Amino acid sequence: MPLTRRGLLTGAAIGGGVVVAWALFPRSYPDVLEPGRGEYAFDAWLKIAEDGVVTVAVPQLEMGQGITTVLPQVVAAELGADWRQIAVEPAPVSGSYANVPLAARWAPLWMPFAAGLAEEPDGLVAQRFAEGRRFSATADGMSLAAFEGPCRNAAAAARAMLAQAAADRWNVSWEECEAQAGFIVHGDKRLRFAELAQEASTYDPPDPPPLRSEPHGEDPLPGQIEGAGDYPRLDLPSKVDGSFMFAGDVRLPGMVFAAIRHGPVDKATLVEFNQFSTQGIRGIVGAVKGNRWLAVAATNWWAAERALDTMKARFNVEFLADSDDFEARIDDALRKGEAHRIEERGGGYDSGGNASLALRYDVEPGVHAPLETASATARFEGGRLELWVATQAPESARIAAARALGIAVEDVVLYPMPAGGSFDSRLEHDHVIEVAMIARELGRPVQLTWSRWQELLRSRPRQPASLLVTAQIGKDGQGRIEGLKTRIATPPANMEFGQRLFDNKASWAAIRDSEGAADALACEGAMPVYDIPRVAVDHVPVEIGLPCSRMRGNAHGYTAFAIESFIDEVATRHGREPLSFRISMLGQDVRLAACLQRVARLAEWDGGQDQSGKGIACHRIGDAETGGRIACIASARAGDGGVRVTRLSAIVDIGRIVNLDIARQQIEGGLVFGLAMAMGASARYRSGLPVAQRLSDLNLPALTDCPEIEVEFMASEAPPADPGELGAVVAAPAIANALYSATGLRLRRLPLLSGGL
Repeated sequence: MPLTRRGLLTGAAIGGGVVVAWALFPRSYPDVLEPGRGEYAFDAWLKIAEDGVVTVAVPQLEMGQGITTVLPQVVAAELGADWRQIAVEPAPVSGSYANVPLAARWAPLWMPFAAGLAEEPDGLVAQRFAEGRRFSATADGMSLAAFEGPCRNAAAAARAMLAQAAADRWNVSWEECEAQAGFIVHGDKRLRFAELAQEASTYDPPDPPPLRSEPHGEDPLPGQIEGAGDYPRLDLPSKVDGSFMFAGDVRLPGMVFAAIRHGPVDKATLVEFNQFSTQGIRGIVGAVKGNRWLAVAATNWWAAERALDTMKARFNVEFLADSDDFEARIDDALRKGEAHRIEERGGGYDSGGNASLALRYDVEPGVHAPLETASATARFEGGRLELWVATQAPESARIAAARALGIAVEDVVLYPMPAGGSFDSRLEHDHVIEVAMIARELGRPVQLTWSRWQELLRSRPRQPASLLVTAQIGKDGQGRIEGLKTRIATPPANMEFGQRLFDNKASWAAIRDSEGAADALACEGAMPVYDIPRVAVDHVPVEIGLPCSRMRGNAHGYTAFAIESFIDEVATRHGREPLSFRISMLGQDVRLAACLQRVARLAEWDGGQDQSGKGIACHRIGDAETGGRIACIASARAGDGGVRVTRLSAIVDIGRIVNLDIARQQIEGGLVFGLAMAMGASARYRSGLPVAQRLSDLNLPALTDCPEIEVEFMASEAPPADPGELGAVVAAPAIANALYSATGLRLRRLPLLSGGL
C-alpha cells in the first residue's frame, strides 16, 4: 500500500478527531542483501564470504564525504573484523535503510500540515513515512545519526552468531568467545570468520545484540579522539589510480551517448529546431524531443554535442529570470512584506522603530558546480527500466522515472553510483527523467551527460536572501545586546523543493503552490548561540520566479554570514575586542567558547585591530546537545593584486569523532568551499540565462588562491556531529571580518568581491 499524505490521517476517532494510522502499518521487508556465490548474509547490512571478505551495505550516496568508509568502519570495529578484508556494496532501495532522523527533520516538507507529529512519539510518524516511502536520502549530515546504530546492531548480532558457531565446535559458552581481527578466539583456540560464515548464518542472533561497551571497539587516542590512521579510506586507492567508477564511467553493450539542450526555466517550451542540420556529422543515432528539452544521441558524446549546436533549438519562455528583477522583489519584501515569526526567545524582540543598530546583509544565489556534471545511464527493455545514476534520493528518482514513462515503480531498477561531487545538487532528478525517456524512444542503452553550460543553466541554485538584523544595545557603552531580530526575505525554497522531491511537481507548480509559505528551514542558523535575552527570527517569503534548491550549508550559509558580521560590527562600534566580546555572550555554550579560546592560540590572535588583517567568526549547526561547533580565524593582507586570504585556522568540536582523517578532510574542504562562496560561486541572471556559462566564470579559487589551512579538533564525548557543512558556512564571515581588519572596508554582500580576493 503506497503511503500518501492523505493516507496518513484516516477516519474519525470515537468522539471526533483524527487517528494517526501509520502505527498500524506492518513493517516487514524482503531480504534485500542478496549473497553471491560463497557468501552468506547476516541481516540487511553485511555478508561474510568463504574467503573471509566482509561486505558492508551502504545506503548513502558517496559524493566525496567518505561515507563508504565511515559506515563500514562502524561495522568492522563492532564485528571485530580485519579492515583489510572489508568491501562495500551500494545498498538497494528498501525500507530496511530508512533515514528516519532526516525524515523527521524534513517533516515540514512532506507533512507541512502536521509536521510536529514527526517528533511524537519517538518519531513514530517519521519512521513510518521513511520506511514506507523507502526514504534513504543522503543530506544534512544525518548519515551517522541514522545508520550508526543499525550498523552496530547488525555487526554485534553477526559477531554473536559467529561466536555461537565457534562455541558449539569447542563446546564452550559463546559469551566467553571474542572477535579479533577476523577471528573468533577462545583461549588459544582461533577460527577465521571465513571458516564459520556458512554455519553461523543459520543461527538466531540474541535479542538485543551484545554491543561492545565502547562505540566502534577502538582504543581512543590521547584526548579521546578515535580512528586516526586505523581506517584509511576504502575508495582512496581506486581514486588515485583512476579505476574508481563514477556515474559517468558506466559502459553497457551497445550504449550510445546523449547531449541535451534545455529551456531556461521549467515552463519553457521547445518550439523549433533544425532537424536537417546534422548531415555530415558522423555517428548520429537519433534525436529525442521533450516538452522543455532536445537531446541528440550518437556513438560519442562530442558528436551529439556538435549536432545540437547546429540544430539551434529555440524555446518559448513565459518568464525570464533577471537578477535586477528578483533583487527588487526581495528588497520590496524585506521592507514591506508580511513576515512569519519562525522562532523567538524571551518573548521575542520588535524594535518598534527604535533599534540601536540595524544593518542589512545580501546574498546572491549560490551555485553547486560539482566537478562531475549530471550524468545517468538507462536501459529500457520489455517494459522494465534500469538506471545507473548517482542520486541522493534514490526512491524519489525511481518514482519520477516511473511516472515519466507510465510504468510501475516496481519496474524501475536503480543501481546506485558514486557522484563526482554534489553539494546537494543530486537531490534533484531531472536528468533521470530525461535519460529514461531518451532510452525508451531510442530502444537502446543510453548515457546522458549534461555539458557544463547545461549544468549551470538547468541546476537550481540556493535561493538569494536579504537579511535585516536589528538590535537593542544597552546604554552602558559595552555593546551588550539586549534584543535582536533577524528579518529574512527569501523564497520558501525548501517548501518548493519538498513538493518536487515528494510530490513530483514541476518547478513552476511548486513555486506557485508554496508562494507565501513560511519556511523554517530557510531561517536555520538565524537564532544566535549568544546569550541575548530577547530574540526573534522572521521569514518574509517572496516569489521571484526562479526555481531554487538546497545547497551545501543551506540557510546557514547566509545566516552565519549575517549574524557573525553583525556581532563583529557591534564589537567594533563599541570598542570591544571581537574575541572576548563573543566569549562574554557564550555562557550557555561553553563548548563553543572553548573553541574560540583555542583558535585564538592556534592563529596567534592579536585582536584584529590596527589593520592586522585577522578576522574571527564562529557558528553552531544543530542543537546544544548534538550540534557541531566551529571557530575560525581568517588572515588576509592587501597587496598589489588586491586583498588575499593567506591563512584559515579552525578549531572544531563535533563530539565523538568516528574517523579523524575524514573529519579533517571535510572541514578543510568545507573551508575551501566557503572561500569559494566569499569569492564567487554565485549566479546572476540576464534575460532568463545565467551570466556564468563556464567554471572559469564563477571565480572559484584556484590552487594558488588557497590559503594555508590549519584544523584542530576538541576532545569530546558528545554524540557525533557532521563536519561537512561547518567550514562551508563559517569561512565567509571570518574572511569578511578579516577584510575589514585589513582594509577598513566593511562588506555586507556575498560574494564579497566580484573581482576575487
